[in-house]
Amino acid sequence: MDTAIDQTKITSKDFASDQDIKWCPGCGDYSILKQVQTVFPDLGISKEKFVFISGIGCSSRFTYYMNTYGMHSIHGRAAAIASGVKAANPDLSVWVISGDGDALSIGGNHFIHTMRKNFDLNYLVFNNQIYSLTKGQYSPTSEKGKVTKTTPYGSIEEPFNPSELALGAKASFVARTLDRDPKHMQAVLKRAHYFKGTSFVEVYQNCPVFNDAAFFAYSDKETKKEEALFVEHGKPLIFGQDEDKAIRIDGLTPVIVNIKQDNISPNDLWIHDEKDKTKANLLARFFDTDFNDVSFPRPFGILYANERSVYEEGMVNQIEDAYSKKGKTPLNKILSGDKTWSI
Repeated sequence: MDTAIDQTKITSKDFASDQDIKWCPGCGDYSILKQVQTVFPDLGISKEKFVFISGIGCSSRFTYYMNTYGMHSIHGRAAAIASGVKAANPDLSVWVISGDGDALSIGGNHFIHTMRKNFDLNYLVFNNQIYSLTKGQYSPTSEKGKVTKTTPYGSIEEPFNPSELALGAKASFVARTLDRDPKHMQAVLKRAHYFKGTSFVEVYQNCPVFNDAAFFAYSDKETKKEEALFVEHGKPLIFGQDEDKAIRIDGLTPVIVNIKQDNISPNDLWIHDEKDKTKANLLARFFDTDFNDVSFPRPFGILYANERSVYEEGMVNQIEDAYSKKGKTPLNKILSGDKTWSI
């Protein structure tokens, strides 16, 4: 029987393992690790109920640095293993740690089906738009034209938009945050934890060695207010250095307006609704689609959150229903089937 724990005795240090952290100086992974360890003492769960499952890559060393249960698994397969953990013990708080290459290339098939199945787990993808551990090859999220060791003349491929991909795969929770905004990341991590279902969180993470400053425009003081759009449920989409710009919706086309110059009423602006999947898809596409040849700011926050039934509960209910109708069948009978022959 689980007993209540005194949360005042648990601090972020309790979640730090004794392992030497082996990330490059300036890596955004340090910030993500710090925010996770900072948030966890406030969740009211004992350390023994947290489990981290990671794949392969710089991000996937994360499991070693958390003083919890966990597994450093194989390339692209973290989601499959995490799903098994959750199915076997639904009481655990399961966290998947992956990079953009690990999740969306090698593990792409597992990624989309994890979104679809909707286990109650948290899936963090550290997106630095590059393969870092293997020394700088282009990844599924690298921008078109990206020059790397494997694309010396520039990538000719269209990149994946992780949030758009997750929504298309029937994700029930999709969020975006970044390593250089600790408070925002902490808030997103808490929401992901309390959401019942697969919580997909894309974290923009800087790689100072192979793709430095890829996302700095969204966190630097000089550019942040113009380039980033922080969405909140029930609030209008407002941005700009003087918070004088906003977005309204014309049919299914977003339009940027100047609140003061255009004399726009707040009632005419796009009010963010986390449960509106149509608008969530539009938000996710802001950064890779020019609507009417206009460049839109990059959205951060909870793009979509709408709870639905989770896989592990449906599985348990199905098993209990089968037991009630057929009883518990011996394993030998299951293996032998209905028809056997003696020779």
